[in-house]
Amino acid sequence: MAALPKEPRQRMINIMYLVLTALLALNVSSEVLTAFRTVNQSLENSNALIDDKDNTIFKSLAEKLKDPKTIQLAQVWAPKADKARELSEGIITYINGISNQVKTASGFDPAKGEESFDESNLDAPTRILVDQKEGDKLYQKLKDYHDAMLAIDPKIAAQFSKTLPLSLAIPKVEDKSNKSWASAYFNMTPAVAAVTILTKFKNDVKNSESQVVEFCHNQIGQIQVVYDQFQAIATASANYLMPGQALSIYAGVGAFSAAAKPSITIDGASVPLGPDGMAEFKTTAGGPGTYTKRVNISFVKPDGSTASLVKDIQYTVGAPSGASVSADAVKVLYVGLNNPITVTGGGGKGAEATKVSIDNGSLSSTGNGHYDVTVSRAGTATINVTTDGKTIPFQFRVKNVPDPIAMVGASKGGRIATNAFKGQQGVRAELENFVFEGVNFHVTGYTITFTGAGYPEFKYQQVNGNSFGPARSLIEQARPGSTITIDEIRADGPGGTRRLPPIAFNLY
Repeated sequence: MAALPKEPRQRMINIMYLVLTALLALNVSSEVLTAFRTVNQSLENSNALIDDKDNTIFKSLAEKLKDPKTIQLAQVWAPKADKARELSEGIITYINGISNQVKTASGFDPAKGEESFDESNLDAPTRILVDQKEGDKLYQKLKDYHDAMLAIDPKIAAQFSKTLPLSLAIPKVEDKSNKSWASAYFNMTPAVAAVTILTKFKNDVKNSESQVVEFCHNQIGQIQVVYDQFQAIATASANYLMPGQALSIYAGVGAFSAAAKPSITIDGASVPLGPDGMAEFKTTAGGPGTYTKRVNISFVKPDGSTASLVKDIQYTVGAPSGASVSADAVKVLYVGLNNPITVTGGGGKGAEATKVSIDNGSLSSTGNGHYDVTVSRAGTATINVTTDGKTIPFQFRVKNVPDPIAMVGASKGGRIATNAFKGQQGVRAELENFVFEGVNFHVTGYTITFTGAGYPEFKYQQVNGNSFGPARSLIEQARPGSTITIDEIRADGPGGTRRLPPIAFNLY
């Protein structure tokens, strides 16, 4: 610290400034600091989602450069996508450097973790970004970045000249003396707020990059699929029948494309393809009961992306005594649900002559050999059936109900028309491809963040419940180029409350 001046009047002025700065710091409430910290984390989560999306697109571009059907256009547009990423990485590195300067000047200690700096420090952001003109440099670099992105190609300029999600307008301020862009954002701003604002501009840059890269990818076009392999396919309606029961066999011809490169797993184990493009799996039947084998087939779609199909194959193993236990849904019991099962004692015995017990939970008879089973914990459960003095065990897998997926309308995130998003009523939790019907989750709260076009200053709203009502006024400000991220999503359902991954929407 520099020595205080010897002149008494100047010394008194300096002391008063230090006291005033300390008082201002004390007036930054913990609620405000917490709010900025929450917004900053939401923006960082949004940035990570955008990076994942961009990585997927660049992998697709690499494949298109290898494919003779797309190589000509890919050689034109892939370098332009690379240029967009190069420009973005440069400005992101610069913004990260300023953020580190602010935190370091506010006492950041790497040994104590990311939030070890004095978040209420007002001096560091003002000194670095306003007094030392770093904010003016940031503004110019962001402007140069905006212009350079549009200059990559005339088609990009025509598409994004008015919608690139990077606004450099001066925000409205209470203190009219803050007339410059840098002072409006950073003058006498707490350190955590300055870091959050810098993260917001990183988010704007990443959204700009993402939209330009996706545009370049879309210029390459679609690939026509050529079906070059054929295979006879037949399947039976059941794998266990009694006399008098009907049997249906379905047969047809499957057409395949070698370019699909299918990869097949059964219950998680990889199964190689034969020369006819089919995979064959063999196993030995275990104890009595109904079993399910989950088949997962991953393949390359015509647009170069990867997709997967899942199908459950069921079969039944009979018991020598005639006793059997079948789950009315699948060979799995789920924690938090009433799992319906059917128990048959065999030997002509009625339900009253059959005793049923379970080692992980409880059973409740609903009549005529039907039971509702509730299980206590994930793992396994053994149901013991005793008839004619003989006990036969039937083992089931026990799982937790899977997490639902957060959705707005029919969308899980990504590009969406502005009016289509505004027309939605809230956030819902959808349990996709689950074997039980009528299992519901209800969203009980979320945080929604707004950046990009229409929001010169980042905005966010914490909401209890699933409705967009509390955030409706902010949603109505959205326009093409806006980015809306929904984070900290909480949903109640079987087994208690779940925390769901964030979803982000790019409006067009």
